[in-house]
Amino acid sequence: MKIELPYKINVHRKLCIKKDIIELNQWIDTLSALNIELEQLKLIEKQLLKNSMIETNLLGLRRKNTLVMGMLCKYEQELNTEFEYGAKEYDGLRAKEHEKKRDVFTALGQEFIQLKQMIYHNLLKYQRR
Repeated sequence: MKIELPYKINVHRKLCIKKDIIELNQWIDTLSALNIELEQLKLIEKQLLKNSMIETNLLGLRRKNTLVMGMLCKYEQELNTEFEYGAKEYDGLRAKEHEKKRDVFTALGQEFIQLKQMIYHNLLKYQRR
């Protein structure tokens, strides 16, 4: 009977880590797409808006995106290692750590939305002649 409990704990641990890895891969894909969109917005700023504040915000967000992407890639390596070789039970601390990563990702997404709104607001000033 005691043999089943560690097996079930290990299965649960692997399932939870796998779920975290899947979610993490979605975040990384989203950040890759965000990076492409930032490049496009940079071109719009350069060709149409010519606003130094927007240019600075775009560069700053691009840097943040790169840093967050690096942090998430490192976290992915940690999760893959833990999935394959780890023996630590998936507990509340590990779940909170994952939530912290989600919060960083979400905050970056919110910043991006605000920047896009600023750009769209500036684009609305243009009129067709």
